[in-house]
Amino acid sequence: MARPKEFIAARRQKHPVPGRWGQAPYAAVVVDGAGTVVDLNPAAAALLENAALGVSLAEAAPPWLARAHRETVDRTGRPAGGAAAPAPLRPGFRGRIGTRSFEAHPTPNGDGDLVWWLVDDTARHLLEEELATERERTAFLAEASNVLLSSLNTDRCMRVTVQLASQHLAEAAVVILPASGRQLPMAYAVGGRTAVRGTVTVDPAQVPGLSEALQGFPPVPSRWIDPAALPDWLLPEEFTGTVGSAAVTPLPGHGVPAGVLVLLRSTESTQFDEAEEVFARLFAARAGAALSAARLYAEQSDITRTLMRDLLPPRLDRVHGVEFAGGYQPAAAQERVGGDFYDVHPGSTPDDEILVALGDVCGKGLDAAVLTGKIRNTLQALTPMADDHQQMLRLLNGALLNSDHTRFATLVLASVRREENRVRLRLTSAGHPAPLVIRNDGRVEEIDTRGTLVGALPHIEAHTVETGLDPGETCLLYTDGVTEARGGPLGDELFGEERLVRTLEECGGMPGAAVVERIRMLASQWVSDGRHDDMALLAITAPPTTHLSAVDGHTRGRYTA
Repeated sequence: MARPKEFIAARRQKHPVPGRWGQAPYAAVVVDGAGTVVDLNPAAAALLENAALGVSLAEAAPPWLARAHRETVDRTGRPAGGAAAPAPLRPGFRGRIGTRSFEAHPTPNGDGDLVWWLVDDTARHLLEEELATERERTAFLAEASNVLLSSLNTDRCMRVTVQLASQHLAEAAVVILPASGRQLPMAYAVGGRTAVRGTVTVDPAQVPGLSEALQGFPPVPSRWIDPAALPDWLLPEEFTGTVGSAAVTPLPGHGVPAGVLVLLRSTESTQFDEAEEVFARLFAARAGAALSAARLYAEQSDITRTLMRDLLPPRLDRVHGVEFAGGYQPAAAQERVGGDFYDVHPGSTPDDEILVALGDVCGKGLDAAVLTGKIRNTLQALTPMADDHQQMLRLLNGALLNSDHTRFATLVLASVRREENRVRLRLTSAGHPAPLVIRNDGRVEEIDTRGTLVGALPHIEAHTVETGLDPGETCLLYTDGVTEARGGPLGDELFGEERLVRTLEECGGMPGAAVVERIRMLASQWVSDGRHDDMALLAITAPPTTHLSAVDGHTRGRYTA
């Protein structure tokens, strides 16, 4: 409420405007305890259009400043025209005057009034907002990097990318990967909700900048993209609004483009500005790195799986009337291949001999597995010469000596043929443990074949022995990883050949697969969690011509016609 002219004149006499007051760098308003403006400098008069002597501060200034004055007076207990109270003043208040931001700092004068200094902090306020925004963006990028790089699965990376982008960068996000054949793999999400995966068979040139971004070219500015021209396949089903702004950002990978990120905003939201497009590119760089790493891992996994398929021992079954069973256990649980191997190469006709090979390469792990693959491929190529084991071993020895490695191997060859009800064997050892034959009466016979290992000396010697299997009898080939398995009660005792033979004496009449599984189980129990070498076993069994029946529930049983 305005005061009488006499009051204004009295206040002017009491508070004349000196030269320094008029030159103060900030706007200043003097207000008494009742909230009336009693003085102001020219800067305050220019800032507050309604301010004048005798006018209420509530009428002259924004509500936040009038409220700040009342709070200060109430808190300090400063009455109109009263003496200064001992309570400290609040450092400052903040609010807007017009389009700018100000801080108001109260200062008491000697008459019990408050002088309000209005400091323009618009620039600082903008800088603080920008700093807070950058901190939020930095925290988001750090979180996005952790989430994206926590998986090497391409599908998961696509889903996480669109979920994060639709939650923090736009209302909807779409990720499109380079074409696989004629199809474009894609994923989309709206508002950070569950992502949807799919493929589309479309021409990427329908979207401005999409075809170029898939080739790794820089993004086009969002203002160049007409939202009304976007095809329907690019718009997620859950995005029900009208597209008001779109941004197409490439996802850079490791040397090749990883895909494209498309951001969509409705007409109700603001358009993408230059700073937001730069921020989107920073996010896209992290998403592209994660997608590229996931794709590279998937490609390497496919290559490894393909190569591993040839290194893994084959699955064995009956071949030309002879039963085969095999078992393999690598030295380390996390490894699938190693230095032990076995193979069965059938003849072209049932009357031809079946070539069987079981061997042990010096060493273990992937390095040994590589040489194992070379030996297996060489033996397969030499299969037509299976009737002459010595010649096969000489050629294999020459091939290994000409290689650029220093490893050697031991192996045993067996040529197998079914002759009526019996199985005829020719066995040749090259520095390998002798084969063991389990007879039907429980005896275990060691086949006396011997020879020198391959890949170490220019000349090798080998001795071939022939034997036969009656129906139900089994010939066991094994590597020294079984007999040299160290464990037992004290953890340092070898499994040994004697323990192996005693175990096989209890396996008379058992199928070959059961014999292999029993030896594997006992050897694994023997070493427990201790270290061991690769183990490989292969059983050659003459199929029984009669069925096995129990006698008394305790003995091995007998064959009946």
